[in-house]
Amino acid sequence: MVRPLGDEAGEDLVSWMQQMDAQRTELRELNELNFARFDTRLSAAVAELRQEMLVGFGGLRQEMAQLETRLERRIGDLIKWSFVFWVSAVGAILALAGVLR
Repeated sequence: MVRPLGDEAGEDLVSWMQQMDAQRTELRELNELNFARFDTRLSAAVAELRQEMLVGFGGLRQEMAQLETRLERRIGDLIKWSFVFWVSAVGAILALAGVLR
């Protein structure tokens, strides 16, 4: 058997729904505050990381420039010694050809 709800039950239901709506509003505000704090902390962390990366990349660029300079020197030395080797080899071959005639 189903009993009809009285006025008191309806008022209790309306009161309960108003409480839930108030709690939902409080939770939304709390969530927005937490998100704002998180956003602030995240922005600060990203800014700090960006600064560290700029410093690190600056050092890396400097090291790469030094490495490039060293490579250029080494390649120049290799070309110079290669030229000396081939000139002396051609000279030796011409000297042998002159002796063998």
